[in-house]
Amino acid sequence: MPSPIAQARRAVLSHPDALDCTLYRPDERDGEEERDLGDGRLLFTGPFQPPADWDASTREEYFDGNADDDFLTAFIEGEAEPGSPGHFTAEPGDYAAVVGTDAKIAMYYVYDRLDGDQAGGYVLIREPELD
Repeated sequence: MPSPIAQARRAVLSHPDALDCTLYRPDERDGEEERDLGDGRLLFTGPFQPPADWDASTREEYFDGNADDDFLTAFIEGEAEPGSPGHFTAEPGDYAAVVGTDAKIAMYYVYDRLDGDQAGGYVLIREPELD
């Protein structure tokens, strides 16, 4: 029987609302360059809801001057099988070029990983200047 993580991965990859994407990671040695991590599927799950126990200071620090509604949650899974050369796991700081239902590409910044989520859950910010 597949693990819960493998089941969640398959569910995202086959979900009818999942969008095609390509992930990029900034080059640590050259801030102007990015490394293409590979193709994947991204499934938006809704707006980010900060934990109820966050105070105003914690919220302000997390959102860092961005509007609360700029933050979205999504699952991101690479198409390559785990353990294969093309497999990747998204990390905060990556960028996702997402092909929308209108065939236009939108860029999203991978801002954070959802606490305790081992199944690919992330917080993203739309990057309008990169579209």
